[in-house]
Amino acid sequence: MPEAAARSASALRGAVKRAAERTLTAAGADRIALAMRPAGVLVLAYHNIVPAGESARGDTSLHLPQADFGRQLDALRRTHRIVPLDQAFAPGDGDRPRAVITFDDACRGALTAGIDELARRGGLPATIFVAPGLLGSAPWWDELAGPNGLDPAVRAHALDVLGGRAAAVRAWAETAGLRRRALPTHQRIATAEELAATAARPGITLAPHGWSHASLPALTATALGDELSRPLAWLRDRFGGALPWLAYPYGHASPEVERAAERAGYQGAFRVEGGSFVLAGAAAHPFALPRLTVPAGVSDEGFRLLVSGVRRG
Repeated sequence: MPEAAARSASALRGAVKRAAERTLTAAGADRIALAMRPAGVLVLAYHNIVPAGESARGDTSLHLPQADFGRQLDALRRTHRIVPLDQAFAPGDGDRPRAVITFDDACRGALTAGIDELARRGGLPATIFVAPGLLGSAPWWDELAGPNGLDPAVRAHALDVLGGRAAAVRAWAETAGLRRRALPTHQRIATAEELAATAARPGITLAPHGWSHASLPALTATALGDELSRPLAWLRDRFGGALPWLAYPYGHASPEVERAAERAGYQGAFRVEGGSFVLAGAAAHPFALPRLTVPAGVSDEGFRLLVSGVRRG
């Protein structure tokens, strides 16, 4: 299909989708769905928040504009009780669903623009999942992405062959002659000092995202144990109250990884997909908990349908 025709077809699909979203929300589909889940827990997964006036490069689906994030918080507050992660699965009164806000990777935009939006709304709680071995660096998945995003073949090789290990991916990219692009400051991962400043803000907690953001199922048993135990110890040594909850890097897990996470002292672990809701106090599988990733570009009506469970991510 010629490029112009492809763009026209994409624009048409987008217009049809937005019209359907407006129709569903006008009919109250999101409100009806939420009324059926008063005891549910929704865990939202964000990555970077793009500060007002800035732009994003690379895998742009991971980089949500600050204004959009603010509107999503306002919509979420109208329908959910936003609670800290360490209180999310305790028995509750069930008056309306709970929501937990999480950020993966500790990107600077999330720690500045994102946390500022939470603070403007009374200091809403959130958890940042941190891979300490990546602090102060740039995400390889953005560095290696082109104008149309990350080439699927590059992603597959980086994850399936190299296990998502940043050093290995960069070394292979150099050998293969792949260009690494400079990223805006807000897309880089925060330094340890910036993370400490953010952790001191009210309502903000930290939890592990592995040590080096490697794909955990690709590791040997010894390396897996280190990748899981090391970040929890590091965060607790520096921040005391780090939570024993894990977000699997890239969402990759396996039964062996789940058992290793439990042995390493975690209370539970999250994927980056798998549906919207978990029942409070009744998580059947605490080491394969679902989260809802919120992509950049979702409309306000689309967000309402996502968080109500009407639309899947």
